[in-house]
Amino acid sequence: MPYYCAQEETLDRASIEQLQRRKFAALMGIVRASNPFYQEKFSGLSFDPLSDPLSQLPFTTRAEIQADIDTHPPYGTNRSCPLNEYIRLHQTSGTQSGQPLRWMDTEASWVWCKTCWRIVFRAAGLRDDDVVAFPFSFGPFIGFWMAFDAAQMLGNRVLAAGGMTTKARLQYILDNHVTVICCTPTYAMRMVDVASQEAIDLSSSNVRMIIVGGEPGGSIPTVRQRIESGWGARLLDHAGMTEAGAWGFECIESPGGVHVIESEFIVEVIDPDTQRTVVEGQPGELVLTTLGRAACPVIRYRTGDLVVLTSNRCDCGRWFARLEGGIQGRIDDMLFIRGNNVFPSAIEAIIHQFTEVEEFRLVADHSGGTCDLRIEIEPRASVDVNGLEDRVAKSVRDRLLFRPDVAIVKADSLPRFDMKARRLVNINRSG
Repeated sequence: MPYYCAQEETLDRASIEQLQRRKFAALMGIVRASNPFYQEKFSGLSFDPLSDPLSQLPFTTRAEIQADIDTHPPYGTNRSCPLNEYIRLHQTSGTQSGQPLRWMDTEASWVWCKTCWRIVFRAAGLRDDDVVAFPFSFGPFIGFWMAFDAAQMLGNRVLAAGGMTTKARLQYILDNHVTVICCTPTYAMRMVDVASQEAIDLSSSNVRMIIVGGEPGGSIPTVRQRIESGWGARLLDHAGMTEAGAWGFECIESPGGVHVIESEFIVEVIDPDTQRTVVEGQPGELVLTTLGRAACPVIRYRTGDLVVLTSNRCDCGRWFARLEGGIQGRIDDMLFIRGNNVFPSAIEAIIHQFTEVEEFRLVADHSGGTCDLRIEIEPRASVDVNGLEDRVAKSVRDRLLFRPDVAIVKADSLPRFDMKARRLVNINRSG
């Protein structure tokens, strides 16, 4: 794959920044010449991409991209190539706004997307003889499409495992001697639960590694422990989004954080209220600029993800910036409960400590301008639930300084998820 340059992963910080500027200048040349969306957005701005600070450019938001698509249906004007050159169409899951966002790629931009996944696989230690399974729906959601094509390009045997029940997928994985699985953390746990119900011994399988993404769960210690113990395999987190591609990976040598692929992305972290850059090590909103997806770029794109960035040299030898604890949550999902800012991922980490819980849902009631939280928990079959509600509520109180209402619900009454889990339900919320 000619685009990929492994040496770029070993650059020091000064060299990374020089590389980024060269790639960004090339991107801006294309955008200024042929991308109507950014031509209008940057109209009248005097900006030298080789030397001027990026802060001189305005942010790009999902809302304005969606508005552009609505005004210029069906694909909007963020296109740097003629329409007939685009070969891929994907769309977001709609979990953020309820309205899917369409995104297209040319052959060249799709090659770049596979390049980013090649870096993810390289950091995970993918071997030539690995058999990689993808238990997801293979619908228009971008999911693991990039990873599927990248693994195939690398010469690995790839197995599409859509359109099956979980039990059938598990048997498919066993029968075909799968060694690597790519899925969401929620579905990795779901497969563990079904395997237990069906008396399938996952620890005797050939699976040695599970690469997860799509949710914060992969970097939550309790989720990681549950998946790794259930599968007897190593879990590695990764991060990506439809608008940007696969932008982050967890290295083998230093678990618990996600590196940004800075050879292909410029990363910023800002205070979402003031829109100013935060001090390194402080939480803020992730902002990304794609450097190689010129056919459909995003420049200073506000992702809405809460992260904590550091930029020291990692034990893996890379100087790529690292997000400690991965993506810690969606800023829009933050709940203000009795004087406390609470992210659903923090509650999820607590609930997964209770092995008695099969599934759960968070119901946030915003009546009267305040937020009251009810946690609905579905216990595993044949477990003692005596006192479970109180123990969960007490654990949340001890960790997060408020006591939620906790209710046990009937077996199989809560939804199950193959892709992104939607466990937070907001009711009576304005805006």
